[in-house]
Parts: sequence; C-alpha cells; structure tokens
Amino acid sequence: DIKTTAVRKGDEYVINGGKMWITSGSQADWMCLLANTSEGPPHQNKSLICLPMNLPGIHVAKKIDKLGMRSSDTAQIFFEDVRVPCKNLIGEEGKGFTYQMLQFQEERLWGVATALTPMETIIGETVDYTRQRKVFGQPVLHNQTVHFRLAELATEVELLRSLLHRAVALYVEGNDVTKFASMAKLKAGRLTREVTDSCLQFWGGMGFTSEVLVSRFYRDLRLMSIGGGTDETMLSIICKYMDILPRK
Repeated sequence: DIKTTAVRKGDEYVINGGKMWITSGSQADWMCLLANTSEGPPHQNKSLICLPMNLPGIHVAKKIDKLGMRSSDTAQIFFEDVRVPCKNLIGEEGKGFTYQMLQFQEERLWGVATALTPMETIIGETVDYTRQRKVFGQPVLHNQTVHFRLAELATEVELLRSLLHRAVALYVEGNDVTKFASMAKLKAGRLTREVTDSCLQFWGGMGFTSEVLVSRFYRDLRLMSIGGGTDETMLSIICKYMDILPRK
C-alpha cells in the first residue's frame, strides 16, 4: 500500500512519506520512486519519479539488519517536503503502477535465473563433501538416501531451468508471460529452500557453521520466497490467470 505522495507545485513535485526495504538505499545516488500523484483509483494514481538521493529532506533512517543477503544494504527512508523537478517524471503521470507491473515480469524471471547457479553450486559442493566425509567407515554419499535425494534435487533444478527458458522465449517474442513468470518465481522460491535445507543437512555440524557456502545460501536464498513478490502473491496471480480466484 503506497503512502508516499508527490504533489505538483509549479514546475516541481513536493514529496512526503517514507519507504521501507529499499535495496542499496543507504548508498544509492538516486532512486526510482513510486508515489501517489493524484487522488484517483489506486491503479491509476501512481507515477514513477527519478529522485536524486542528495536532495534536502531525504533522511536515510537506518540500515536494516537482515537474516541473509548481508553484503547488500537495505534501508528505511523518509521524505519531508522533498522538491524535485517535474521533468524527472518517468513516462506518463498516472502510469506508475502499470510500469511497475510490467517490470515485475523481467525482475521475476531474472530472480529465477540468478537462483539456478547457486543451487547447482550447492548440490555440487555437497556431492564433493559427502564423497570425502566418512561415517561408520564409508562416505556419506554412499547412503542411498543421500545420493537419491541429490539426484531428485538436480532433476528439480533442470525442470525449473526448462520453465525459465520457455517463459523467456515467449517474452522475447512479445507475449505476456505473467503467469509463467509467476509460476517460475514461485517454484524458485520453494526449490531454493528445499535444496539449501536438504544439502545443509548432509553437511551435518559443518552445515550449521558460517564457514561453509551452504549455510550462507541457506540464509541468502530464503529471500526468493519474499522479495519481488511473495509466494502467496505468485499463487494469487496464477489463480487469476487460471480464472479460479474468487471475485470480490
């Protein structure tokens, strides 16, 4: 629910409000701000504005301490009578929500693409570790429950890759891939949790330390089910495209 307002006064917008969960917010030179520029319906009253971060009235309140993705700063920011030229409007006034929804297709597909290599890396490192780690005189990898599970996870990763390739191919051809992008994003969020949790278990006590990559990915990739639209939001979008979402 967007609360920030940008009121046109002469050749400027006067911005008031605040933003939470802003990636790179404490070091960015500018932000792409979505704000209410009129009193109209929620889907038609928002605009995107290019906002330099060195303007008077912009306060970076704090850098948020997160569970994972700790190398990426996330900030809470407040705006108090911030003035920016109207020429900094991106596109047309009132089209901000539409622009935001369009870019979500690419953001979600990108998110899926960036998750594939980490999952492959985790599976590969887990294979290497369980092959050399011995318990009761034999490598951990020799246990059927371990090598069968790793085979299942590798298969799931390839299925996700195929869905991503299909969605991207359709998108490049100019199609609306909101349903497929949402399906891929949903699956990626859940699969990263499944892969990291299963693999971490096979590392035993080492998996519960900060010394191995699998524990970092266990924390970092948890964001996949939250950022860029939650699992529940993806399910709602898929239901809408399947025409099974209850109407208000």
